[in-house]
Amino acid sequence: AAPRLAQRGRGGGRPGAAAMTWSATARGAHQPDNTAFTQQRLPAWQPLLSASIALPLFFCAGLAFIGLGLGLYYSSNGIKELEYDYTGDAGTGNCSLCAAAGQGRAPPPSCSCAWYFSLAELFQGPVYLYYELTNFYQNNRRYGVSRDDRQLSGVRFALFHPANECAPYQRSAGGLPIAPCGAIANSLFNDSFSLWHQRQPGGPYVEVPLDRTGIAWWTDYHVKFRNPPLVNGSLALAFRGTVPPPNWHRPVYELSRDPNNTGFINQDFVVWMRTAALPTFRKLYARIRQGNYSAGLPRGAYRVNITYNYPVRAFGGHKLLIFSSISWMGGKNPFLGIAYLVVGSLCILTGFVMLVVYIRYQDQDDDDDDD
Repeated sequence: AAPRLAQRGRGGGRPGAAAMTWSATARGAHQPDNTAFTQQRLPAWQPLLSASIALPLFFCAGLAFIGLGLGLYYSSNGIKELEYDYTGDAGTGNCSLCAAAGQGRAPPPSCSCAWYFSLAELFQGPVYLYYELTNFYQNNRRYGVSRDDRQLSGVRFALFHPANECAPYQRSAGGLPIAPCGAIANSLFNDSFSLWHQRQPGGPYVEVPLDRTGIAWWTDYHVKFRNPPLVNGSLALAFRGTVPPPNWHRPVYELSRDPNNTGFINQDFVVWMRTAALPTFRKLYARIRQGNYSAGLPRGAYRVNITYNYPVRAFGGHKLLIFSSISWMGGKNPFLGIAYLVVGSLCILTGFVMLVVYIRYQDQDDDDDDD
């Protein structure tokens, strides 16, 4: 049928022009294109789950998970670790004097103690040195947002105008901007360690070189954290007009003598600023991979000199020092292997339950069919 024409109404258009009306109920008004996709004619396959299909899937998945879990678990257990709690609780070592001296004082006075240990055989490398804190909630919401990422990325305006999220560590009592600002930076872990090796009984101790670089994430070190532009070639002049956080003993541009590892790009600082999700966490301090220690720590007596600065007893925390090797899966962490073993066992158990149900009710279905 020919479309219905309507005369031009009062409002415009050329004289004598006609407009074609369109009805929403006309045939084909909402008809999609005639394609296999829009007309739902694509080939499809719908599996019919039966006992002969579902049961082997559960058993195969369970065996696969258990196999992976065993591999991960034994790989994790094969990682060697040596740890020492140097918190300084009464009767736990010579660091207790340092802990008592710093009780209730912020910042605490600098104090030194030592940890002696010996190795009867080679501690296979590469060896990584970690520090661990307990009962420290870096995942607290107010603590986690107490930072200025624009300031940490080297934006000069943000250096002198810290974000409000940094309060109360935004400006000093004199009104000067704090760099770096915020509670995370103010609580920077500042204990330091040096490792010494006595190769022969009664012989001198030789310092073991600790590589303090390459411990931060690449994206953090090269992208997220940047120093402000130098002023007359000096980083100290770039930070002129700012003050360090209240708990710091020195300004940020003096964190290291290495010009490529100081300021906001100091790797100890970068590692600390990546907050942990759990109250007990480890952070990488150094790598041992140079000279005679590239293959690991040889047998002999060792001494770790500890500069005790960081107070933890006020919040019931502990500090640990850990030497650890690694495997193809990283550091020691049995959780992943245990999780795979649990999931695999559940799959096997579910498969057996389904098998029992299938055998029991299959006989009943056969009897019903005979009737």
